[in-house]
Amino acid sequence: MNFIIKFPAKVLEPVRRYLLGEQQKLLKRKDSLKKEDPFEDVSRVDDNADIGKEASEQWGHQRVEVLKTEVDKTLINIRKALTKIKIGRYGLCENCAVMIDTDRLAINPTAALCIKCENGGRGKRR
Repeated sequence: MNFIIKFPAKVLEPVRRYLLGEQQKLLKRKDSLKKEDPFEDVSRVDDNADIGKEASEQWGHQRVEVLKTEVDKTLINIRKALTKIKIGRYGLCENCAVMIDTDRLAINPTAALCIKCENGGRGKRR
């Protein structure tokens, strides 16, 4: 017999609140990154003669894009975890449906895989 153990709602509430707080911080970080992007400065097209300035703007833009991509990935993982909490699937490995170790979830509340699946030790659920 194969049954799934779920976390009680009162245990998940602090996790949910934490994830919502992290989501808010990341959305603010994303806004601040947009302001840091040299390509967002409308006056940048006024002075295209300085090659050094153009290179600096290119580097600044690429830096911001990489940081925004990382923020977006983290936001996606947070939203997935929040959805799992809502539907009662939080803490279950997406690959094998075994409970993810609580120590792992304490360190990374958005963990989607158990350690064995993360390391390639289990096959896909059938």
